Order: sequence, then structure tokens, then C-alpha cells
Amino acid sequence: MKKLVIGILAHVDAGKTTLSESMLYLSGKIRKLGRVDKKDAYLDTYELEKERGITIFSKQAIFEVEERQITLLDTPGHVDFSAEMERALRVLDYGILVISGADGVQGHTKTLWRLLELYQVPIFLFINKMDQNGIDKDQILKEMRKQLDDRCIEFGQDETAEFYDQLAMCDEKMMEAYLEEENIELSKIKRAIKERVVFPCFFGSALKLEGIEEFMKGIVKYASIPSYPKEFGAKVFKIARDQQGNRLTFMKLTGGSLKVKDVINNGVWQEKVNQIRIYSGEKFEAVNEIKAGSVCAVIGLSKTKPGEGLGIEENIEGAILEPVLSYQIILPPDCAPRMMLPKLREIEEEIPELCIVWDDELQEIKAQFMGEVQIEILQSLIESRYGVKVDLDAARILYKETIGNIVEGVGHFEPLRHYAEVHLLLEPGEVGSGLVFEMECSEDILAKSWQRLVLSHLKEKTHKGVLTGSPITDMKITLVSGRAHNEHTDGGDFREATYRGVRQGLKEAESILLEPYYSFQLELPEKLVGRAMTDIEKMHGTYEITKSNGEMVVLVGKAPVITMRNYQKEVVAYTKGEGRFFCSLKGYEPCHNPEEVIERMGYDSERDIANPTSSVFCQNGTGFTVNWDKVKDYMHIESYLKEIDDSLEEIIQNQIPTTEEKWIDLEEIDRIFDKTFYANKGKKSSWKRNRSASESYYKSEPYIGRPQETKEKYLIVDGYNIIFAWPELKDLADVNMESARMKLLDYLSNYQGIEKCQIIVAFDAYRLQGHLQEEIKYRNIHMVYTKEAQTADQYIERFVHEKQKEYSIVVATSDALQQIIIRGAGCSLLSARELKEEIERVNEIINQSFEKMKGTGGYYLEDTLSSETKQQINDMISTEDD
Repeated sequence: MKKLVIGILAHVDAGKTTLSESMLYLSGKIRKLGRVDKKDAYLDTYELEKERGITIFSKQAIFEVEERQITLLDTPGHVDFSAEMERALRVLDYGILVISGADGVQGHTKTLWRLLELYQVPIFLFINKMDQNGIDKDQILKEMRKQLDDRCIEFGQDETAEFYDQLAMCDEKMMEAYLEEENIELSKIKRAIKERVVFPCFFGSALKLEGIEEFMKGIVKYASIPSYPKEFGAKVFKIARDQQGNRLTFMKLTGGSLKVKDVINNGVWQEKVNQIRIYSGEKFEAVNEIKAGSVCAVIGLSKTKPGEGLGIEENIEGAILEPVLSYQIILPPDCAPRMMLPKLREIEEEIPELCIVWDDELQEIKAQFMGEVQIEILQSLIESRYGVKVDLDAARILYKETIGNIVEGVGHFEPLRHYAEVHLLLEPGEVGSGLVFEMECSEDILAKSWQRLVLSHLKEKTHKGVLTGSPITDMKITLVSGRAHNEHTDGGDFREATYRGVRQGLKEAESILLEPYYSFQLELPEKLVGRAMTDIEKMHGTYEITKSNGEMVVLVGKAPVITMRNYQKEVVAYTKGEGRFFCSLKGYEPCHNPEEVIERMGYDSERDIANPTSSVFCQNGTGFTVNWDKVKDYMHIESYLKEIDDSLEEIIQNQIPTTEEKWIDLEEIDRIFDKTFYANKGKKSSWKRNRSASESYYKSEPYIGRPQETKEKYLIVDGYNIIFAWPELKDLADVNMESARMKLLDYLSNYQGIEKCQIIVAFDAYRLQGHLQEEIKYRNIHMVYTKEAQTADQYIERFVHEKQKEYSIVVATSDALQQIIIRGAGCSLLSARELKEEIERVNEIINQSFEKMKGTGGYYLEDTLSSETKQQINDMISTEDD
């Protein structure tokens, strides 16, 4: 049987669910028409949907019309659940866009139209509620052509010369056919609809079953049946769970077939299909095999996620609609966050836009939301599923950042026996374009495999801006140059260099803070329009009057989400219910109060340990950190933009007139600059070079930059790591940990007396409830017990990050991960074995001094030892004599 997958979309209250019920009823799928207000709609299967009268999750129903099997995907209409709707768009053959004849084209209708265009989904339009008094079909059609597309054509009418004339105006091929034959073949009309050249419009009333049958016949007549390849392919668009808790992966097969017990392999994981279900409403049928063109739910897959492509299908990157609000989820006192987090992760699989985040430092769970209604739904879902009642704190707006000029970001990662350098061109993108990544690097400079690795590292991470730490967007990042070493480069080096290159470029660029904006439509009595205008101006919005009939006025415009978020309640109050307010997310635009937001958020890009702006170079066998504003003085590859500078100079020289006066004015120079893409070089860029690229090629002897000033030395010791790494201390710890600690402290105290460095020994106390950080002076060294929820590793990492510019820091640890982090920060390392050798060396010096002092009474170390150390040695001698 021929198969079609059709999604039904609409602004809330346009009658979408009622239209679905009507189509199912007339097809014979259901015997009784359900109603939203009666809580018995066939596709509103969740109790929350029945209670609130809205669609929350996309569901499917299967019915047959004239030898066509149609899978109807009902999607949410409320703007808060628009991300759920967007996920369904990825598997549609056609879309049905429902518009209320009483309300016309709303803000969210335009959002849906834009999404259908971005996903290239062909559209049938159904204008509903035409049975209501005062609705003018011609006026509605005129409005649709103005606000959506002028190729919206009324179908369902007789195929007259006027009808063909309207179609011919939409497409050259149909125009040629009409001029030649005075007719347009059905195949040409079907092609035009499939290619989104024509948008068929049908009118009727879903509640009264008027025009529904003609609409269904129109779909059958004008929709083309897709063809599919023989190779297996599938698009995952939804994750859900049944009443027994089984994880369901909803997918559309786009190639081949799928059987129970088949093994699916996506290159990363491999899992077996245990069951295949065909859902229609609440009920399902278990089948052994399905063919391409079908939508099914699969049990047995635990790692799938929405947007993932299986088989021949590729993954779909990102979503257009994103949450703009962030909240802290507040749990009851008797509910541990660590216990609740896995449960919230399950819900996040079903609603990915929630972005559940555990803040380890603040010990908080955070989530992102599209709006207030989604918050209420999540609270109800958690309570009904897990029996836990959660609250949320005040909303925080999710900001983003972009740049206003072109810069070259350089990242270098070169601790001992590691090497990578990456040059990235950062350019401002179109509004709403997100992040675009490209490669324009010669393989003679950097091998293709390394280039692909850099590209994957660019894509794998949410890169933070430098103003508020918010995600960056609307930028193009291009790999333009890089360098690897034949022996000392591995994949992790390019990850570090790539991340640092992005951050270094952002620090140089002119960063712009963005905030989410609503587009709105406000209909209210004319006498209140002055109040509305004043409100919108106070909210830093803009508006224009689009309609005025003497009684009612319609304002359309935009305003920041943070200022307009609760305005609907105000409209209802001051218009006494006569006003109507519609809004939808427009996208991100420059923030209306950036200074205030930046100060309030208090983000310091140079103290963000997880996102360093600096680079790591090597000198005398030791890595050292170079601040972002000095990286280009040390880099090993000639600047990409420097070459553009040189080309620019050549252009200017070529434009100098061949007369005696060899000069051009500043305006002419500006015009030349405007002709080049390098019109907005980073304002803080410095392209002065100390040496050529060939001179700085990485060899066994690394490049030595500016002389390093002498800094006070610090030795930071991971206490428990060293204790358990030294056999004698470990054996002692098995009997008495305090004795092992004191023994280690004594060793280090003696060591400090000879080496004259500051020593800090860090011990974990993070498991002690309510414990505050405790610092104790033991003889000539410092001992630190960490606070609750902070490990010694975290304390050391923070200390290194904050103090590495001021001091020369050596960290003693044998923790492999910790060593990588410390090395990446540019500090030196001592393993447990190396520290033990150092201690033994110092003890040997002390023992020699004992013998010397006993035999001669001389103090040949007197000139090098501090008075405190001398006293310690005397105390040891006295103890030994006793």
C-alpha cells in the first residue's frame, strides 16, 4: 500500500486537534468524534493533555483513504512546546498548516511557516472555523498571500481557466504548459506542490465536518508518494516511555526494512531491536517487520536520541527553536539531588530542550524552558511519574554572544612532548545563522586528517563567549592554518589548541551580547492604544499599527523576552478581556541593556578554568602559559590575516596614480578597505613578528620567547595521592592515617628548609558535611583541608589557575588526569616517585650536615639555611643524642 507521513501544525486554538478527529472519523478509523473540551480526543492520550486541553507530545494515528495509508502526526500548537513540533518536521512527507479563519495569520503561524520552509516540507493549508459569522474568505486569502506567500492558491474549486491562470503565475513550467495547452496536467501540479512552488488552500469547519472530505480527497489527489532506496535508513524524531517504563525510540524508515532482532550499528554503538510497534493513538500493534515509509516505535535501543540518523541517514544538527529561560529545580528536603538527577535525565531524553545541568560547584540542578506552561507540565510530569513535588526559582534569561568584526584566533598547546597550533578565522554571520564551520587550509600546511579533527572539535563543544560566558552564535569559524609535529602530536593536543584558538579570537574581537526577542501582535480597543504604545516603549520594544477600523487597533512589533514575558496578563487586565495578545519567539538580537547584564553576571573569562583563553608554549623543557593578548608574539606560524594585510598594501600601491604626487587621501583608503573582507580587523590585534615562520618551526629546541621574570616558587602536594603512592607511607596509613600524614609533613618540612620554596599540602575533606576550608601552618609549610564538596584535585586546579601568573608552581601528584590538567595550565610536575627522590636527596644533605656538625662543630650550611631550619637541625641532633 502507498504510504504518506503527514504532520498537522497550527497556532494554539486554531482547531488542529478537531481537524485530526474529523479526518479520522470520515476515514472510518474512529466511530465517534472526540472533543478537546470533553477530554475524549483520540490523540490526546496523556492525562495532562486531557486536563489542560492542549497537545503536549506529538502522537500518531494511521488511517486509510483510497488505497493510501496515511500516518498522521499530531504536533503541539502551544508555543511552549514548539520544539516537540519541530522534531516531527524532520520525518514529514507533507505538512498540514491549520489557520483559524476567525484569527487569521498569527505570530506563531509565521514561525511555523518559516520552519516548514527551512525543513523544505511541502504544505497543504486548511483554513478552519469558516462557519463563524463575519469571516470573509477573500480577505483571509489576501492576508495569507501578503504575510505568508503570494502563491497560496485556493484549491477545491472547479478547475476553471481562472484556477489554471493562478497556478501558471506561480511557476514557469506551468506557465509554458498553460500557454501551449490552456490546461495544466495533474503531474505538473503535484510536482509544483512537492517542490513548494504552490501552496494549496482549502476552507471549511472541522467542528461541523464542512469541507473536510474535499480536503482529504485533495491530499490524495495532489500528494506524491515518495520512493525509497533499498539500503536501511531511519530518522529518529522522538524518545518516549510506555506505562511499563520501556524506552521507545520513534523513527521513520527512509530506506530498506527493519526486523525484530536486527542489530543497528551507528558506528559508535551497536544494539538489537527487541520489539517493533506501530502506534495509532493509545493502542499499538507489534509487528515483526516494517518497510520504508512507515513510522514505528522500537524497543531495545538505549542510546538513540532525537535528530539522529541511522543507516544511510545522517544526523540532523541542532534545532531552530531553543529555550530562552533557565531555572533552578528546587527539590524537597528529603530528596537527594544525586538520586533525582537520573530521573530528570530520563525526562530530558523525551524533552531534549530541557538541557538538565548539574552544577557541581553550586550543587544545583538547572533546566531550560520555552515558557511558563512548559514549567507547569514538567512539574506535573515529575509528580505523576516519580511522586516528587518540585519547585523552581525565578527565571533567568538565556543570553548568547556574537562578534561584530573579523579576527584571527590562535591556539597553541605545547607542554613537554605535546604540540599543536591552530589558526581560526572568526567572522560575523547572518542573524539567526547559528555557527558555521569550514576549512580553508592547505594540506601542504596541515594534513587532512588533522583538519578533520579540528573541525570535529569545533562542532563537539558549546563554545562560551567572553562577556558573560553565554554560548556564541551567528558566526562563521574557518580553519585557515595549523601545525602538527611528526612525533609529539596526538588528538588531544588539537582539542586544546582548537578550544584555545576560539577563545583567543573572541578576546580580540568586538563581542556583542544578544538576548531573545518576542515578535508580538496586540489587538485592543482604539481608546487604549496610547497605553499600549507607552507599555511597549517602556519594554524597549518597537511597534507599528497595521489595522484600525475605528473600534479596534492591531499593533505588531518586537520586544525583549525579559521585559514582555508577563505582558499578556496585563493586557487582559487593562482591556477588561477585550484585548488579545499573541507572541512567539523571534530570535536573538543585540541586548537592550548589555552593561547592566554583564555587570550582574560577573563573568571573568580569564578565570574560567574549563575554557582557557591562554595558550601553552614550551621553554627549556617546561611548558609555560602565555596570556591571550601575547599569544601572537609567540606563535609558530605566520598570521593568516598578516598575509591579507600585505595584499591590501599591494592593492593600495597599485591604486596610487602614476603622477608626481604619490599619495591617496583617507577616504580613498577607506573605500579600498571596504572592498576587502578584511575591513574589520580585531581592534586589539598586533601583527608584529619577532621571527619568521621558518625560524619558529618546532624542533627539539623549542622557541624561547621573552625572558621570564623570576617568580617565587611554590610546591603544591596532593597529600593522599602521595601517601598511597609511597609504600612506607601506605603501610603506615593502613595502621594509622594520622601518623602517615605527620610523617609526610615532616619530610616536606625538611625539604622546604633546604629548597626555600613555599609548600602547600592539600588533603581531601569534601565528604565531611558542612566542612569549611581549613588552613593550618605546620612548622614552615602550609596544610589545607578542603571544604565540603571540593576535592584536593579541585583545590589544586583552582590554585594553579589563579596563581600561575604570579608564582612558579610545581605540583606533586601521580594522578594521570590531574597531570594532564596541570601540564595544560603550563605548570611543572613532580610524580610521586620524583618527589620521593627529591626528599631522599635533601635528607642526604641533612645527614651530611649532622655528621659535619658532630665532628667539627662547624656549620658549613649556615650561610644557606634559614634560622628556622637551623633550629630544626639542632632539634634533630639533640633528639638523636638523647
